[in-house]
Parts: sequence; structure tokens; C-alpha cells
Amino acid sequence: MTPFSYYGLSFNPFDKQSVREKDCFVSTDFKEMTARLDYLKDSRGIGVFTASPGMGKSFALRCFAAGLNPSLYHMEYICLSTVSVLEFYRQLCGVLGLEARGGKASMFQAIQEQVYILYKEKRQPLFLAVDEAQYLSTGILEDIKMLMNHGYDSLNCFTLVLCGEPHLNSILRRPAHEALRQRITVHYNFTGLDDSEVAQYISHKVTCAGGAGAILDSAALSAVHSHSSGNPRLIDNLMTDALTLGSQMDKKTIDADVILAAVASQNLM
Repeated sequence: MTPFSYYGLSFNPFDKQSVREKDCFVSTDFKEMTARLDYLKDSRGIGVFTASPGMGKSFALRCFAAGLNPSLYHMEYICLSTVSVLEFYRQLCGVLGLEARGGKASMFQAIQEQVYILYKEKRQPLFLAVDEAQYLSTGILEDIKMLMNHGYDSLNCFTLVLCGEPHLNSILRRPAHEALRQRITVHYNFTGLDDSEVAQYISHKVTCAGGAGAILDSAALSAVHSHSSGNPRLIDNLMTDALTLGSQMDKKTIDADVILAAVASQNLM
């Protein structure tokens, strides 16, 4: 018997590889980011979304992308941000189906032309998401501003989403990026799950795996929140350990003692 079947679960609901988009937990952060992405997809501006690691911004973006109609939007995702300007252009050419030929100027022109074709002729405007954007160099950020310039800066042909850690906000506040910052139409910083959302999050995940929410008592739920600061990834790690330890201790209900043992195992004390 696995630790998960011990609690009546068909799988580990706290393993990110088991999470399906349709089973996502709709937290306040998730709703706020999704609402802003919905606005961006039609306004075709720039959105910036920041959060500490493990808060779920990439997963929220993945769920949003899964719901986009591919006949209406051309969605692309880039995560390799620690690259040179030229390498970034090559990446863009690759996702747009272009041959990365010539230097920066040639690729810049080809990218702008393809973006305009997607918008005007194919009526499938580009929705470009760049993750880990805090690692983008100053040169790339400056060129992104120029890529957004169409029709003498009178037309937005595509949507750009920059996702990153909170440090990205400090980078964008630098004087060198003032022009880019002025183009940002929506901005959201994740706050994490509050006390009630932590309980709902755990219950939702347990239910998705066929279990009953009663496998944790209220003191255990409070302990999870206080030691995770509402960070979904930390909650997932804690709960995976708690399920394992609880089954080993033959505890039918996970209590605060089991959570504290998991906290010690995760070095979260």
C-alpha cells in the first residue's frame, strides 16, 4: 500500500506532474492573472506578472494557454531568457516559423513582418509569453520595446506577457527601461494563498484524487499555512511528506504533529 492509497487517494494530488489544467484550483491570484490575460489577448499590450518561486504563475499561464482558441490566437512560450540579443532573435524566429538568417536587423524586420501578417492577414495575433523574464538583458528589453512599434507606434499587433520573480519590477523601474515601462498596460504581483484558501486548496487537491477532505484536521491546516506562507509549491512538498509520514505513523487523520514532522523534514523550521 502506498502512502496515498492509505488515505484513499488514487494518486499523489500534490505532485505537479499529476495536475491537469481542468483540475486547477481557482485561487484569488489565479483569477486576477487570468482576468488580466483575458484583457490583454484582445488589447494586445504588455502585461507583467511577478511572483516568488512556486506561487503558480507559470501554471496559471499554462491553463490560460490551454483555453485559447488556436484559430484566433497564435500562442508562443519562451523560457530560455539568459541569452544574448541575437540568440533571443533566433528563438523568436524559431517559434514564428521563420528561418533565422542574417544579422539582427534582418531578423528584426522578418519578425515584425510575420507579426503583422499574423495580425492583419491571418487574423491570429501573436500572444507571446516570456517566462523567467528577470533574466532578460537590457539589450533584449530595449529591443522588445522596438518590436512592439508598428505603424509609427499607432498599432499593437501582438500581446507580450513578461513573467518573472519580483526582482523584475525593480529592473523595469530603471531609467533605461522607462519607455518600455510606459507601454505596460497590466501588472499583477502574486500574494499567495490566504488561510482559508490553503484549506480549500488542499481539500480541492485531495478531492481530485478521490479522497475525502477530512484526512486533515483544522490544526494541521493552520500549521500548513503558517509554515508555507501560502506558497502552493511549499504546500505541495509539505503535504507529500505529511501523507508519507502520516501513513508510517498509522494516523488515519493528519494532525499538527504530522505537519510539524513534515516541516522538519523540509527544513522549514
